[in-house]
Amino acid sequence: MDQEKIGKFIKDIRLKENLSQQKFAQKYNVTYQAVSKWENGKSIPDIAILKQMCSDYDMNLDDFLEAKISKSKNEKRIFNFIMLIFLIIIGISILIITFNKNNHFEFKTLSSNCNNFDLYGSMAYNDNKSSIYISNITYCGMTDEKEYETIECTLYETSDKRKIEISKCTTKENNLLTLNEFLKTVNINVDNYVKTCKPYKENSFYLEIEAKESNGEITIYKIPLQLNDNCEK
Repeated sequence: MDQEKIGKFIKDIRLKENLSQQKFAQKYNVTYQAVSKWENGKSIPDIAILKQMCSDYDMNLDDFLEAKISKSKNEKRIFNFIMLIFLIIIGISILIITFNKNNHFEFKTLSSNCNNFDLYGSMAYNDNKSSIYISNITYCGMTDEKEYETIECTLYETSDKRKIEISKCTTKENNLLTLNEFLKTVNINVDNYVKTCKPYKENSFYLEIEAKESNGEITIYKIPLQLNDNCEK
């Protein structure tokens, strides 16, 4: 039994679940120092905790000790991917409904122009109005395990050197949240943004995420957005 291999496996599971060491420790009623020792290969969980982890993550004990993800776990990931596609279809359907008074409409894709973030976004427009929809934002940069007191996500457009706020979302709970936990809750749906889809300059849209720790320290992420096939007048 390779303790270091098991420790790395436990850490991978924790990170994939977007849990801090503190929250992972609370889940199994141990200290975060114990979790740190597991992940560094200095010790392994006792048999009761190992069994509980196997139950939580749908593995058998042999696979866990060999640091292998079971087939059923992979099947769950496939299910989650299908659900993601389903949510995207729902998002597009919402935009279609907003244009039910006029059957002629077009869609443009909004994507992240930043390597550290990925997202799904679209702009729909016809002769009467345009709408913006953004969801499924994920942070794929270096791991940010900090727990923040408040997090705000604001969609801006820059026009003629002016910074125009389009939409804002913020944490609604009093509990501390990591960046990834917050991003899972973010859905931006702006109806009737402008009367038509006007031409936009490159990176004129961007998301700004401001995360404040309990000690007052603030981290700001800026995500430029790219619009494919820019709208024509």
